[in-house]
Amino acid sequence: MPGAPSALRIFGASKRFGDHLVLDGVDFDLAAGEVHALLGENGAGKSTLMNILSGIYTADAGRIEIEGAAVSIAGPSAAVALGIGMVHQHFKLVQPFTGRENLHLAAAGLPLVPRRAVVEEQIAAVVKRSALDVNLDVPVARLSVAEQQRIEILKALLLGARILVLDEPTAVLTDAEADRLLALVRDLAAQGHAIIFITHKLREVLAAGDRVSVLRRGRMVLASHAVEDVTRDDLSRAMIGDQETTQRRRSGSTPGPVLLEVTGLGVRDGGAAYVSDAGLSLRAGEIHGLAGVGGNGQRELAEAILGLRAATGQVALEGRDLTGLSVAARRRLGLRYVPADRSADALAPNVSLAENLAATLVRTGALGRRMVWPSRVRQHAAAMVQSYGIAGATGGGRRPVRLLSGGNAQKVVLARELDRDARLIIAHSPTRGLDVAACAYVHERLLEAVARGAGVLLISEDLEEVLALSDRISVISRGRIATTPDGRPDRAQIGELMLGHA
Repeated sequence: MPGAPSALRIFGASKRFGDHLVLDGVDFDLAAGEVHALLGENGAGKSTLMNILSGIYTADAGRIEIEGAAVSIAGPSAAVALGIGMVHQHFKLVQPFTGRENLHLAAAGLPLVPRRAVVEEQIAAVVKRSALDVNLDVPVARLSVAEQQRIEILKALLLGARILVLDEPTAVLTDAEADRLLALVRDLAAQGHAIIFITHKLREVLAAGDRVSVLRRGRMVLASHAVEDVTRDDLSRAMIGDQETTQRRRSGSTPGPVLLEVTGLGVRDGGAAYVSDAGLSLRAGEIHGLAGVGGNGQRELAEAILGLRAATGQVALEGRDLTGLSVAARRRLGLRYVPADRSADALAPNVSLAENLAATLVRTGALGRRMVWPSRVRQHAAAMVQSYGIAGATGGGRRPVRLLSGGNAQKVVLARELDRDARLIIAHSPTRGLDVAACAYVHERLLEAVARGAGVLLISEDLEEVLALSDRISVISRGRIATTPDGRPDRAQIGELMLGHA
């Protein structure tokens, strides 16, 4: 901001994880009393840059200045001592404790621990100054997401944060709660706090931001522009790029009849609406790509279709209403799932490879009618290991899945889910964390399933993946699904929809 003193400057920040360069010489500056919005797709480097600032990571190269003085941030406690407070997207609160107990616990980490009475006085002062209305005397687990977030902000202010980092703070808030948070952000800036507001929503940039920067693939491609000087197209192009759209995966393919029809789907949890009035259709022999920045309802949508999560609206598979059907019943109809987190949601890490492969066959009787025959489990595992080229499957499949590489663990999931009876496959970020060869293998197997007549709902935060594989593309933003009339938006249109114009 013109004339405002500098609160923070980052020069040439670089960070590499193995062979992957996550940040490439990034510069960033923040003035006292301003809200600086930071945009970028998932994987652009936003969180890595902020984790360096908050002491969670150490930069491989670069320099940081706080209020004009060079600093070394050796850890989170050092960041707090320098007046840096970060409110993560996933809160760091002790759920059984009350809000007040969480605040006292945070104060206990200060170099000079104040007496309880002093902490109480400081809490009262921070609450009054920030006008944050939240009940501090009930267990955090009983509070709404918005109330928990206010406690996180109170915690940062109590610890003396002058620089406040908010990481996707509205991702799980209702529109009314988001508006209230944006008003709070402007009030804090007016009190002199310097705020970094990580978001991907243009509405929030315009409502709360003074300046805006955009990261793409670890590089700052739009730096410190005044919000009033940029357009929606500027931000969309900066986030997504303006390269030519990747060629379609095949030509001349004719999709079959409608497999999946989702109408008016809604998913709520507590006061938050994760999916709102969502609709999409998918045909046999087709890949329908669903693009979007993470945290916009992708997981909730997938779980609602699968029957893992309660929802309103209707989901139909080949014309049959799935309302009231269990997950097992939906699987018998040919519904399959490749979740985004294979370790947590698809595999039992400490269980053998053979048993993981056999998990979905127990109910079918394929491994024995009255009892599961170990010999059949081993035979099935051997066949899948050979068919899918699963490396590291030593000892007849008795090795725990957790000892496999990421690519081979994902092959186990594919071998189990892409069976001959699969009609509709929901593949959520199926190549996350995989190398180039493993990604190509996953894509090949999905295309084989489509060639057999199955349909694939490809939910991915990797735009290149969506563009390369999909026959049709939709975008999910703030729990709502939209696309262009022809069902094949270009990069610029996808960028607009991802920025919240669904």
